Amino acid sequence: VAIIPISDQPIRSWQETQSLPAGVIGEICVSGPAVTREYVGRPQATALTKIADGDQVWHRMGDLGYFDEYGRLWFYGRKSQRVITSYGTLFTEPVELLFNQHPAVARSALVGVGPSGAQLPVVIVERRPQVTIAPTQLIAELRQLAATTEMTASIHNFLIHTAFPVDIRHNAKIFREQLAVWAAKQLRVPG
Repeated sequence: VAIIPISDQPIRSWQETQSLPAGVIGEICVSGPAVTREYVGRPQATALTKIADGDQVWHRMGDLGYFDEYGRLWFYGRKSQRVITSYGTLFTEPVELLFNQHPAVARSALVGVGPSGAQLPVVIVERRPQVTIAPTQLIAELRQLAATTEMTASIHNFLIHTAFPVDIRHNAKIFREQLAVWAAKQLRVPG
């Protein structure tokens, strides 16, 4: 397992990239006997996910994270779901972890609205059943929570959704791309 700099471009050779030091967020890559060399009949997918390294191949997982000083791997979310604003990048897992601590929140989803590089970060929450807090009060409390950390202080847009679109096979994978389209409509942001 290795962590490399985040890129949306193909990387042909391991010599074109570098392993990042502990504490630096990057793209998670794996190599070993179970890693396939290519996606059959899908050269574009192969180019975006496979990196040649002599006789072996590294697979770009599409996941982001970092190693801590003890060698533990910390997951930060999917590369395709990071929110790239004009002032930095936000990652789904650590942002959502903060808002999921609110007693009225069943789960949350960070999405980006607008073009990459200038996205507006939006946190959408699904309330717990039988929660009686008023929507305006919940949003006010979420804004206060956001202000408590440097990572989330730039998030000012919060929405409440009744039921997240999820993968019906396990009800856990949130379709953030669909939520981003919904959020743009709610906020009346041109798409």
